Formats: sequence, C-alpha cells, structure tokens
Amino acid sequence: MRLGKDLIGKQIISVVDGRIIGTVKDIYVNQDLYWVTGVHVGSEGLLKRKSLVIARESIAVIGFDVILVKETDVIVDGQDLPESEEWVRLSKLRGRQVDTPGGTKVGTIGDIILGKEGHISSFALAKVFIEGPVAQQGTIPREALVDTGDVDGVMTVDLPKVESLQRGEPDGGEDSES
Repeated sequence: MRLGKDLIGKQIISVVDGRIIGTVKDIYVNQDLYWVTGVHVGSEGLLKRKSLVIARESIAVIGFDVILVKETDVIVDGQDLPESEEWVRLSKLRGRQVDTPGGTKVGTIGDIILGKEGHISSFALAKVFIEGPVAQQGTIPREALVDTGDVDGVMTVDLPKVESLQRGEPDGGEDSES
C-alpha cells in the first residue's frame, strides 16, 4: 500500500516503444472515492485551457517507479472523456473535512492510501481533531465512509465502525451492541 502523493512526479512510459510520454501531475479518483480513475498530466492552451488526462483503462501498471501505459497516444483532452467531469482530483480532495453523522469533527483529508490495482483502501488524515484509535493511526478505512462529501464538501464517517476496523474486527463491529 502507498500514498497517492507518491505517484505525483512519476514518469509515464509507453510499453509499446518505451517512450516517456509525460509525468503525473495529479491523480483522479471516482466520485465514490473508491478507485483511481485516471491521471492528470498537465494543461495546455493560454485562453482555453485543456486538461490532459490518461484514463485508468489505458494504464497497464501503476508501478513503484513509473506508470506504464498500453499505447503511446493515450493522453487525451479531459473534455473528450465525458465521465472525467465527475472525477475528483486528489489535490481537490486534500483538506476536505471529515465528520460524524452527529457533526463531530474528526479531521481533514491529507491523502489517499492505495491498495492493489489502484483502489482506495483508506484515507490518511492531515489533521485529527479527536482522540483515540483514529488519532493514533491517523487513517480512516474506506469501508467506514458514509458520505463522500461531493455535495457539501464534508465527508461523513461511521466513527464506531472506524474504531472497530482499526482494532481488527473483520465486520467493523456491525454486530456489536454499543
């Protein structure tokens, strides 16, 4: 597992001819904050800025040192990918507030923690406003997310489930009475 920020600055190389075709500037995740959906490789144009992206389907391997893509011509204008309008950039996700359904402030998002194949396994917190297991580990498991905050900009988590998952209870404490 690794942080999303570890991908920033990685070279993007085509497996077809070994050519370096760009550098990762940012990461896109889906609106449900579950998968990496693409990478941002930059912008071009003075008046009408084009956001240049590579969709996840075009990526062969998200490696530790480089990103390998299936073809040389995988960089497209974000406007040519209608689904990209719903993608969330990691840079926009950082700083998003996390609270409980009751309104208790838990912290703010600092980064995503990626599992195998580019799925988000948990969120690293930049700031923690509560004490206990969350403060000690500084992470929120993805399974405990109740609301992604795409509407109001505030993510909501099930705090008892977070703490149960962090204690290693496989069902997140769903059957426990508390």
